[in-house]
Amino acid sequence: MLQGLAHCLTLGEDAQRIESLNGEQHNQFMLHYNFPAYSVGEIGMPLGPKRREIGHGNLAKRGLTPVMPTKAEFPYTIRLVSEILESNGSSSMATVCAGSLAMMDAGVPLKEPTAGIAMGLISEGKNNVILSDILGDEDHLGDMDFKVIGTETGITALQMDIKIKGLGQKVVEQALMQAREGRLHILGEMAKALKESRSGLSTYAPRFITHKIAQDKIGTVIGPGGKMIKSIVEKTGVKINIDDDGIVSIMSRDHQAVDDALEIVQNLTRSIEIGETYTGPVKKVMDFGAFVEVFPGTEGLVHISNLAEGRVEKVTDVCKEGDIVTVKATGVDRRGKIQLSIKDV
Repeated sequence: MLQGLAHCLTLGEDAQRIESLNGEQHNQFMLHYNFPAYSVGEIGMPLGPKRREIGHGNLAKRGLTPVMPTKAEFPYTIRLVSEILESNGSSSMATVCAGSLAMMDAGVPLKEPTAGIAMGLISEGKNNVILSDILGDEDHLGDMDFKVIGTETGITALQMDIKIKGLGQKVVEQALMQAREGRLHILGEMAKALKESRSGLSTYAPRFITHKIAQDKIGTVIGPGGKMIKSIVEKTGVKINIDDDGIVSIMSRDHQAVDDALEIVQNLTRSIEIGETYTGPVKKVMDFGAFVEVFPGTEGLVHISNLAEGRVEKVTDVCKEGDIVTVKATGVDRRGKIQLSIKDV
């Protein structure tokens, strides 16, 4: 096939919201297929997508959707744009091939490379000839337009248009087998350029990660009146969102800022393990002991009897506010407060 294509791939956070009778859904993969009249030597007003663009774009999207990563694997919203500049064949199948390569080149972790091929048929009586990779004239004058999209391991989408009364089983079987041979050949040519998705995204792409926390920790990350989550945003400059199921989404163009925000969230939601040692600052000194921050947002009490061996007259004889001390988690009292010990370290 002879094609002229330009592909544009955009990675972002905001998904397309779709309201239907089944409720509200969010579409994280959008494929825009643009087929202007000049690509086939026609004249027409560009008045928005037409039937051909909608149908062909939908076919290409259905062929690529089964190999797309899940939201947990790749939380980005993906917008793939295919601009058809010149066409003498199946531009929708060219969109599949070029779209697969574009996403792999960008670092989108596709399950497998995907390709498509358009098959044709010339039928006269009982004589049938199956055509592979049909041109425009073979599409218009032939008796079948059979598009097959898939990977090395199987088919992801099919579309068939026929202009005769029907097809025999043998013709369909031959078309599928011939399409498989063509698809594998195209995948081999694509592999010469890129065999699999690149590891990691470009440094120019925004970083977007998700982290699962326990639902009972959501309030800790948000804080009273949103105080904690606002402080994370002010400190790191990231965009952060928490779903009801405990999925924390963090996004920023500054990759280091995302790591910093994630570390804060992880520290806020960590759980103390009894018997483990921790190092942190003394946050407050009282007559009965000292409060030590074992990790950001989580403090425990070192009772005066657990400050040191022997009798301690005053807490300030052992530590004062701001001192960095190593403590051991010894238990949790009936009020849920963490009990620490310097003496047992």
